[in-house]
Amino acid sequence: MTKSSVCVDNAIPFLLLLLLSITPFTQNSLVFASTLSHRIATRPDPLRKFKHYARDYDLSDKHYWASTAFTGIPGYAVAGVWLISGVGFAVFVVVKNLNGTTSPVVDPPNSSNLIMFFLILLFTVFAISASSVIIAANEKSLQRAEKLEDTLFGAGDDASLTIGKVRTTLLRMQTSLLPYDSKTCTILDMIGHRLRKGSLSIHGLVGSTRKSCDQVIHTFYMVNLVVVSVNLVLLVAGLVLITLHYRPGIIVLIFSCWILTTFSWILTGLDFFFYTFIGDTCSTLENYIEDPRNNSLTAILPCPKSTDSDITLAQINHSVHDFIAEINSKVREVLASVEGNEHQPIPEICDPFSAAPHFSYSPQICRNDSIQVRDLPNVLSRFICYEDNSTENCQADGRFLPEAVYPVSLAYCRSIQDFIDIYPDMSGLMKCSAVKRAFSDIVQRQCKPIRRTTKVLWSSMLVFSIVMVVVVLLWSDRAIRDRRRCSGQGKVLNHNFHRQEHGSS
Repeated sequence: MTKSSVCVDNAIPFLLLLLLSITPFTQNSLVFASTLSHRIATRPDPLRKFKHYARDYDLSDKHYWASTAFTGIPGYAVAGVWLISGVGFAVFVVVKNLNGTTSPVVDPPNSSNLIMFFLILLFTVFAISASSVIIAANEKSLQRAEKLEDTLFGAGDDASLTIGKVRTTLLRMQTSLLPYDSKTCTILDMIGHRLRKGSLSIHGLVGSTRKSCDQVIHTFYMVNLVVVSVNLVLLVAGLVLITLHYRPGIIVLIFSCWILTTFSWILTGLDFFFYTFIGDTCSTLENYIEDPRNNSLTAILPCPKSTDSDITLAQINHSVHDFIAEINSKVREVLASVEGNEHQPIPEICDPFSAAPHFSYSPQICRNDSIQVRDLPNVLSRFICYEDNSTENCQADGRFLPEAVYPVSLAYCRSIQDFIDIYPDMSGLMKCSAVKRAFSDIVQRQCKPIRRTTKVLWSSMLVFSIVMVVVVLLWSDRAIRDRRRCSGQGKVLNHNFHRQEHGSS
């Protein structure tokens, strides 16, 4: 039996192992049809002696990451077997060379050499084609992962900026009301302190998590690109070396490609892990859009419960509505008591909040001739009786309000108007509108493309790894054939040389 046949026979069990390795990847990809919680909970967790993870999607849980990374175990396992078999094959060749044992010289027919060359050429073309697909899919995966990252962390940045805007307004309101309403100022100070803590928390979470995500995404991209690009160069070099029959170069090429094929199998597992993680993330976001209350994201998002935020907003709206209603009542009462104003229309302060029971923010319900809260001090200034005017002059001019009323009304009116101005932002924070918009955008526009791209990436890497195994085995077989032929030719030359020496003597 020749070394060539031994090489091919030993490759058959490994090729069967490759076919078996495809099955777990296929089964894992089909499992996406099941529910998210069941899919995650039944994964083996290497950190818990391979027991089931038995929890939900949680980016802060190392057990989630370990169990999800373990989904790429078929790729890691084949990489280990391939590396060990390479070491064993190298040791076998070295021992055979040191012992000086050679196989019987059997000169293969030209047709066999031609078939072998065409097989190498065919699978090299397959590998180059798969490399091109991987490079394209890798580039698209990077772009779409960065877009998804920008959408998620952009929502966090927007929320942080909105919190800063609301805090600035609350501080201005607190400064205006401090001389007149210490109780309200205390409440505003407490709210501002909570917003500051929330802003710092979001800023820290976005900063640290974004940096980690950037590193992971770009590391995946660079490793995929480097391994496949180097493999691509070696594939082209291999065709040249085999054509030139440069045996030392082919041996170095086989050694290099054997190592890179090991890395490609590891990347197959890692790319499948990335595909699984993207699937988990999109499924979790889809579930959050459908029902935020029954979702694992609720525990990690800086958003109040929907019922709590609705109750809080309703109480605030109720208070502002009652305050403006009381002002309108006082204005009507005062103007009605002034002689000569019976036939004049009574101005009304714009109340952007509807009546009970909803108290919803609806600025369009204000009449066109209504007075904005910010303009109320200007209206009141026409009725202020200043201290340098006599009582008779004030009564003659219809100025019946004491001067001390004006600064108080100015402070309250500015504060109420500031609150009305920031109400949409505050309501958005309470309801986590920025986060929900980001999630909705990802689910509707980004999840499907990135799932498709990551699936193309890991599946093309799987095909590439299998083809590279075949290419390396074919190269090894070709190198053994070339060595045997060179050894055979050397023996023939030595035999002819000895015959000539004996004939001449």
